[in-house]
Formats: sequence, structure tokens, C-alpha cells
Amino acid sequence: MPYEDIDGQPVWYEEHGDPGDVPLVALHGGILTFRASFDDVLPWLGDGRRVIGIELQGHGHTPDTGRAMSIDRFADDVAAVIDRVAGGGPVDVWGFSLGALTATSLAVRHPASVRRLVLAASNIRPDGYHPEITAPEQDDPRLPTEQEFAAWQAAYEAVAPVPADFFPFLERMQPVVHDFAGWSADEIRSVAAPTFLVIGDQDFVRLDHAAEMLELFPDCRLAVLPDTRHTEVMQRTDALRALVGPFLA
Repeated sequence: MPYEDIDGQPVWYEEHGDPGDVPLVALHGGILTFRASFDDVLPWLGDGRRVIGIELQGHGHTPDTGRAMSIDRFADDVAAVIDRVAGGGPVDVWGFSLGALTATSLAVRHPASVRRLVLAASNIRPDGYHPEITAPEQDDPRLPTEQEFAAWQAAYEAVAPVPADFFPFLERMQPVVHDFAGWSADEIRSVAAPTFLVIGDQDFVRLDHAAEMLELFPDCRLAVLPDTRHTEVMQRTDALRALVGPFLA
């Protein structure tokens, strides 16, 4: 699978599925690989659709060159890949967690690139999370389990250019998300792409914040998956196929 050089930063992408009229760009969660985020939905997502999975700086196959990282920088990288491999779009975009933040930034900064937008387990401001998620104790049951974290580390080490960089990269990523200010109401209202929000009822994201997002995105629908934590949203394959599939079609 190829890399694209974006201003000196190699960015990995991989393609799956079948040729279709509108490609779908898939953006993974924080410190995850593309496959770790989307493997469960790929069997149906790529049916009659070209899926382009992009791995953001430092994630999976994409090396961390030491370049400053931000949500907006990730979005600009994705826009550049869309220009080069998908004719500039518009494409459908499905982001999970960090990938959903990146997809939102893409829709705000590069609106011509996005046709439809799926945001899974996402927020638009840091206060959209339950306060326990970022509390020093880190003992909230919504947080990743030790088994989940170990699986993410193993997935990283299996494909990363420098497998030993997992924990140093994790430290570099912390401020990217936690110091991100989010978007103003007017910026979210500027998103023209039809938007589908998906969160779990036990997500990091507060339900009242999800309801606020539903009101702010101009053309929006919201699904709340029952008995689902943040890390489990992309594993609810049947529900996602029934909900998101028709929206993308």
C-alpha cells in the first residue's frame, strides 16, 4: 500500500472494497490503526464502495516525523490525500473518535472535499466529555480496559515503522486532544454536508452534548447505541449497517 508525501510527512493510506461513484474516506481513532477501528464494518462498508483508510501522523504505518501535530493539521493532510487519490472529492467521510474530530475539521476547513459526514463517538468541545474521562484518577468504567489498551499497543507494534515508539507517541498525542479548543457554534453551523452522529449510551460523550450537536449541524441525525462504551461503538456492526448504510447510500 502506498504513502503520500504531504509537505515532508509520509501519510499511509490503504484501499478496500469495490469501485463506486463516491469513495469513502475512513479515519481511525486516537493511537489506533485504520484496521483496528474499521475491521468490523469493512465487510459491508466496502460492498460496492471504494474505501480509503488513511492513517494519521504517527499512527499505524504512518511515521511520526516530529512535526507539530494538531487536529487541523491532520485534516489538512487528509484533504491533500483526497486531492491526490480521489480527485479532490467530494467524498464521504467516516471518522471515529480522533478521526471524527479530524473529519469535522475537514468539513469546516475544506467543505468542497466532503459529501456526507459520519461522526462516531465524537464531540465538538472538550466539555462535551463526561468530566470523569479526564480526571486524574482514570478509574471511570467508560474508559478503555487493560485488555483493550494492550490490543491497541500490539496493533501499533505490528505495523509501526518504529514499534518501540508507542509510549513516546502516546505522550505526544495527549495534548493534541486535551488542549484542543473545539469549534464555535457558527463554525459547526457552516458545515454543509449531511451529518450522521453515532455515540454509545456509555460513551465519553455526554448525551446532552450529543443533543447540542444535533441542533448545531444544519442537516443532522443522531443515533445512540444502547449498552455501548466509547471503545465499542465501531464494534456494533449490525446496528451501524442498519443506521449508517442507508445514510451513505
